Amino acid sequence: MSDYQQYHSLAQGDPNDPRNQNRNAQQTPNQFQPPVAPSPYGQPGATYGQGQVPQQPYGVPQASPYGAPQDPGYFPNQGQQPQDGGLAAQMGGMSLGGGEVATYGRKKKKDRHAYHNVEAPSGSSAAFNGIPASGVPPSAYLNADPSTMPVGPNSQFMNQPITPQMSQFPAPVGAPFNPAVPVSPAEFASRNGAAPDGFATNIQASAQGAVDPDQVPSVPRSRDSLAPYYLKNQYPTFEHHIPPPASVSFIAFDQGNASPKFTRLTFNNIPSNAEALATTSLPLGLLLQPLAPLSAGEVAIPVLDFGDTGPPRCHRCRAYINPFMVFRSGGNKFVCNMCNYANDCPPEYFAATNPQGARVDREMRPELMRGTVEFLVPKEYWNKEPVGLRWLFLIDVGQEALNKGFLESFCEGIMVALYGNDHNSEERKIPEGAKVGFVTFDKDIHFYNMNPVLEQAQMICMPDIDDPFLPLSEGLFVDPYEAKSNITSLLTQLPALFSQVKNPEPALLPTLTAALAALEKTGGKIVCSLSALPTWGPGRLFLRDDGKQHGDAEKKLFATEHPGWKKMAEKMVAAGVGVDFFLAAPGGGYLDIATIGHVSASTGGETFYYPNFVSPRDSAKLSQEIMHTVQRETGFQALMKVRCSNGLQVSSYHGNFVQHNFGADVEFGVIDADKAMGVMFSYDGKLDAKLDAHFQSALLYTTANGERRVRCSNVIASVSDSVMDCMKFVDQDAVYCLMAKEAASKMTTSTMKEIRGALTEKTVDIVAGYRKIRSGSHPPSELVLPENLKELGMYILGLIKSRSFKGGQEPTDRRVHDMRMLKGMGALELSLYLYPRMIPIHNLQPEDGFPDPETGHLRMPPSVRCSFSRVEEGGVYLIDNGQNCYLWMHAQTSPNLIIDLFGEDKDSLKALDPYSSSLPVLPTHISAQVRNILEFLKTMRGSKALTIQLARQGLDGAEYEFARLLVEDRNNEAQSYVDWLVHIHRHVQLELTGQRKKDDGGDNSVISNFAGLRPPYW
Repeated sequence: MSDYQQYHSLAQGDPNDPRNQNRNAQQTPNQFQPPVAPSPYGQPGATYGQGQVPQQPYGVPQASPYGAPQDPGYFPNQGQQPQDGGLAAQMGGMSLGGGEVATYGRKKKKDRHAYHNVEAPSGSSAAFNGIPASGVPPSAYLNADPSTMPVGPNSQFMNQPITPQMSQFPAPVGAPFNPAVPVSPAEFASRNGAAPDGFATNIQASAQGAVDPDQVPSVPRSRDSLAPYYLKNQYPTFEHHIPPPASVSFIAFDQGNASPKFTRLTFNNIPSNAEALATTSLPLGLLLQPLAPLSAGEVAIPVLDFGDTGPPRCHRCRAYINPFMVFRSGGNKFVCNMCNYANDCPPEYFAATNPQGARVDREMRPELMRGTVEFLVPKEYWNKEPVGLRWLFLIDVGQEALNKGFLESFCEGIMVALYGNDHNSEERKIPEGAKVGFVTFDKDIHFYNMNPVLEQAQMICMPDIDDPFLPLSEGLFVDPYEAKSNITSLLTQLPALFSQVKNPEPALLPTLTAALAALEKTGGKIVCSLSALPTWGPGRLFLRDDGKQHGDAEKKLFATEHPGWKKMAEKMVAAGVGVDFFLAAPGGGYLDIATIGHVSASTGGETFYYPNFVSPRDSAKLSQEIMHTVQRETGFQALMKVRCSNGLQVSSYHGNFVQHNFGADVEFGVIDADKAMGVMFSYDGKLDAKLDAHFQSALLYTTANGERRVRCSNVIASVSDSVMDCMKFVDQDAVYCLMAKEAASKMTTSTMKEIRGALTEKTVDIVAGYRKIRSGSHPPSELVLPENLKELGMYILGLIKSRSFKGGQEPTDRRVHDMRMLKGMGALELSLYLYPRMIPIHNLQPEDGFPDPETGHLRMPPSVRCSFSRVEEGGVYLIDNGQNCYLWMHAQTSPNLIIDLFGEDKDSLKALDPYSSSLPVLPTHISAQVRNILEFLKTMRGSKALTIQLARQGLDGAEYEFARLLVEDRNNEAQSYVDWLVHIHRHVQLELTGQRKKDDGGDNSVISNFAGLRPPYW
């Protein structure tokens, strides 16, 4: 059953699939209708997009009412792009001059800069990201997409000179190359035929001698090119070897191999030995998101009950039954795919086998057909009687929480989470069996008896915070729908109740101790608000960060040194309790998230941080995030174990959890749908290339409705002796996710400079390793990138620029919060975090933002590169990094556009409310378009809610955040994308010529001029 050809023949795939070869894909049934924002005009569906279009264009005269003409859809028509052997050979040689390496060691000042003397090859046919052929004039559109440009000899813009009035940017964007025989997007994106598995970047010099940024790999283009395919086709998990990009919406068809939403391997074709893996410099690992949410149209995870005997397992390695275990001796034995042990089949599980060796009841057994299943488990898997999830809300009622409106917003968020936006929803928002309780605290702790037989809630005050205890045995936890009147009246009255008290110093650790006492017997989830540094009572915290610590001193601020908080985290995990914190810093002040957040990170919870909470602007975001926290799939009392084939072993885990010693199970107090973790593997032998490698994750947890289950995800990968074959099946998302999680785990032991340097060195090693494998097929001056890792450099640069690792001054609260967030993020959320999605909305086509009449899917406009060079004068842009969404508006934005988006009384940027967090519902075409686009973006993110924040040019402080998210520019104390690639290429050349020095600290090298680019490896 584990025959190489039978499972993973590398020569097979779907001819139309952009990431696989020569198989027929299955059409996805049209089961998903995108959420559409309400509008007072028009009809939903295909006719919705036929509303009125404003008669007056915005800004300068353009070909369409809103801007430059563009093709509809996720990815505009690639008809002008040649196939030229698939996506390979899309970039030519990055020639840095013949003497570049020889003169590299000389100490010249200009060597610090990316000076190039490169000419475009005459008549080049390479077409990638709009590379112009020789002689093609520049485009009038700074933000133009290759397929959106008017072509033809009589085009009004084709030969028009660029004037300063047309653009504020001096460097024009290259015009497209237009072949005589255009191909379809699917043909262009497909990787079939004899396509080379790598390509070289041809960085063509502009008139100023700088590298043309249009000719380097584009993250928006790679995302948008694959999205239309996966809107029409399922992803069959077994037939296809490279999963879709994490940021693309897709429907997975589980064929026995787990969906990429749950598991992503860095290699889907694994090197057979450690030496082969070392030549690639890539990590061998698995990205796990065990409770990931399913898309509409995907089949639910089957829940299987084997009674008191439990699911069949291997007697040697304890792996659970899965589709890749082979039945022999007529069904009397099954051979474990992990350790190859032949187990006796339990009599109650016996079934005969057919002549091919498959069980006759195979298709009726989900555990033998599906890659991800859940088993109900008997009592020997229990550590305590399973009950429904207990939610305990700890509400800060101190002075800061009252003054800034945080208390009122938090109470409103709880009511929305439990009872819907109008507080009258009859539908249960949390499962049957789950209960809720409420505790408030300042320097005292107040419990509430919510028993539904009482007319109103009873407060019980506990002033003894030195030795807190649980003052009531019944009535603390109630069914939220039986005690609805008591709960709503309490939450409504809390702000008024404490408006006269106003204690400035909260006592948080004693409150958590009392909360743990309430949950110790059952386990559960704590949701806690906090808006001031807890400086009262046992476990009081102090202002540790004065902004002056750097290097080794700063490392101490990234972890807690308080024994009371560490002990609390350990007790909570042991009791099966987890915490989510909602933190609002007073005026952006210090909250010691390193200590407070340690409890949530250790227990598998999450920290939501509002560094400058403003109630009118942020209350909607807070409310939605509380609702998401309560309503997402959540388990508690969880243990995780990952098993792998003989020849491999688990070397480390990375994420937010507790692991008492190496080799022990990973423990979570709680785990939810948004949490992911990384698992790294190493070799303890040589793998057989004739067999496959198998991986299985098993998560033992209690569901919110009180069932004890094991969720099993099984992954299979082929094994190859050829490193080049392995590089064809690398998953880029898994690679940078594992690198990010590993880097985040080093923050408490290494300096920021060392981590940034190690990331840079690792990137150089990966590119240089691939170049060595492909030696001889490209000139030395070309930067050759692996086909499936062509955007890896941009993602790593985004990681270096993130708040966690960036150079310069950054509050430790922000650093630690983002570091822990990185450790728990899934692939989708991390992809957006490292490279935000930027969508221009001033030049939308009339069809954009409405359902496609043929498919019913929302027609999304193409996104653009995150660079200020792409920003047009008078433009309006949405930029979303999965955490915050900013609406950036140019100072010269058309008043017509502002009126159509915000209403008749808003005709200028200054007239807008700076604290608005959503767009009003207006009967204008562009208002419906933008609100529909925002509704779609809400479905493509992790745990953070999407509300807009205005960033008006020259008016709002959020403009600095917008600039920080333009990751392709020089910002965040790091280089621009082009300079970064040039820097990587120089180091690759040094590596190839044997002149690269990894650990020499001398100043005779250009490396020393780049801050933090050559520390030792971690």
